[in-house]
Amino acid sequence: MIFVMLVTSLVMSIGGIIGSFYISTLHALPFILGVILTTCLNIVKVIWLERAVNATVNLEDQKAAARQIRLHYVLRLLLTLLVLLAAVFIPFIDLWGAVVGLFTFHPAKYALGVFIKTDDL
Repeated sequence: MIFVMLVTSLVMSIGGIIGSFYISTLHALPFILGVILTTCLNIVKVIWLERAVNATVNLEDQKAAARQIRLHYVLRLLLTLLVLLAAVFIPFIDLWGAVVGLFTFHPAKYALGVFIKTDDL
C-alpha cells in the first residue's frame, strides 16, 4: 500500500512538473513539496491506523475499543488539518499540491483490494 502511494505521488509530481511548463518552472517545486508532505502524512496515517486496529483487537471491552478507534480517527483528522494549515501558511509549500497529495491514499486502497484475493482475508 505504501509503495502504491509513493508511485502515485511520483506520478502526480511528474504531472505537476509537466503542468508547470505552462505556468512557470519555479512553481513546480512548491507543488512537489506539497505532494511529498501529504504523501508522507498518508504513510504515517496508514501505519498509525494499522497499530490502532491491532491494539484494539485485543481489547475485551467493546466500548473501550470503539472509543479508542474514534480517538485515533479524530487525531488523524487533526493531523491532516495541521498539515493543510502548514501548507496554507508556509509560502514555499503549495496548498494545491498538498491537496493533490492527500489523494494518494485512494489509489493505494483500491490497489490493495485488487492485489489481495478474497481467499486471503
